[in-house]
Amino acid sequence: MMKSSVNFRQNLSVALVRIVSVLLVSSISVVTTDSPPSWGLSEENLLFLEAWRTIDRAYIDKTFNGQSWFRYRETALRNEPMNTREETYMAIKKMVATLDDPFTRFLEPGKFKSLRSGTQGAVTGVGLSIGYPAASDGPPAGLVVISAAPGGPANRAGISPGDVILGIDNTTTETLTIYDAAQMLQGPEGSTVELAIHSGPETRLLTLTRERVSVNPVKSRLCELPGSGSNSPKIGYIKLTTFNQNASSAVREAIETLRGNNVNAFVLDLRDNSGGSFPEGIEIAKFWLDKGVIVYICDSRGVRDIYDTDGSNAIATSEPLAVLVNKGTASASEILAGALKDNKRALVYGEPTYGKGKIQSVFELSDGSGLAVTVARYETPAHTDIDKVGVTPDHPLPKSFPKDEEAFCGCLKDPTAACYLNQGLLFSR
Repeated sequence: MMKSSVNFRQNLSVALVRIVSVLLVSSISVVTTDSPPSWGLSEENLLFLEAWRTIDRAYIDKTFNGQSWFRYRETALRNEPMNTREETYMAIKKMVATLDDPFTRFLEPGKFKSLRSGTQGAVTGVGLSIGYPAASDGPPAGLVVISAAPGGPANRAGISPGDVILGIDNTTTETLTIYDAAQMLQGPEGSTVELAIHSGPETRLLTLTRERVSVNPVKSRLCELPGSGSNSPKIGYIKLTTFNQNASSAVREAIETLRGNNVNAFVLDLRDNSGGSFPEGIEIAKFWLDKGVIVYICDSRGVRDIYDTDGSNAIATSEPLAVLVNKGTASASEILAGALKDNKRALVYGEPTYGKGKIQSVFELSDGSGLAVTVARYETPAHTDIDKVGVTPDHPLPKSFPKDEEAFCGCLKDPTAACYLNQGLLFSR
């Protein structure tokens, strides 16, 4: 792998926004406060300055959205009330808002603690995986339930895949991103959240208690297609739902199990996977590539770091591969899809992805609160900046194409089905 700044890599992490959290991280940087200036500052002023310095040092845009960052500091210290911790938090939020960056944000201590737990393979929430509706003429406007974790609060309440979340705590989901919704669903263990759920012909109001829910990031399936005896084609289907700390090991296990069953090709489903741990995404890309660049990391001055592979971790480089994406595919998922597409390792099917080409690091402040700060952007191996654009697929998918492993197999087997995909064309350029 090409060498670059070690310190930069240690602070690097990529956001997620998924069932569980938004902006999952792989490393935490603790910011220390410089010596205060000679004129008197209160404890609240010092916390505000700590947040200001964190952004000053780390933020990618050194114009700070076209404003004088030093002047903002002085004006805020003179004019913003900071007599209580709540007022200080509000002053920090107002400061962050001037950057007009939805991924740079302030996190109160409870939210910061929940964020850090998001990569541990279990989260505190209601156990829902959510995505965008597949078509505008389908269910009511809102966010669609992709899955409910077995035994979790949502599953016990009878929420099922295909149900539509119309509201969260009296906030309509019609204009919410999956990232905002995921943050609202997550919270302290034992706290409650009210959901308006449209299921079939009825709408229900449910109050769920958040609890610690284990997240299995991978589902897999062997699809044996019609053929003659032992020559029947076999497709290995792998659905990856999030990039937590278990993701790469779970994907490796799925690949090895399917290869043990002599699959002829693989389908990697990244639909509605809104990201997670950056290192996990890099490791998964290495499984499929015998060599090549995975991603370029850039700051305001250009390429700062390069992640590539020499094939030493590759386990499935010869079988044809198709990758499925949609507008809920974001962050680490886009890095993975872009790497496989640009290295001509896979064909990408679906719709343009979310378009989150920015990278965040998370910094802890002295009182236990924190800041998620955009520190860099990334480019795909073809030097494509996908921010606000997304990864462009090679081919569309049928609108009725399912998102679960059971129905997926049926769409490859039945030529009369509306979702039918010819497996010969699926892997053909």
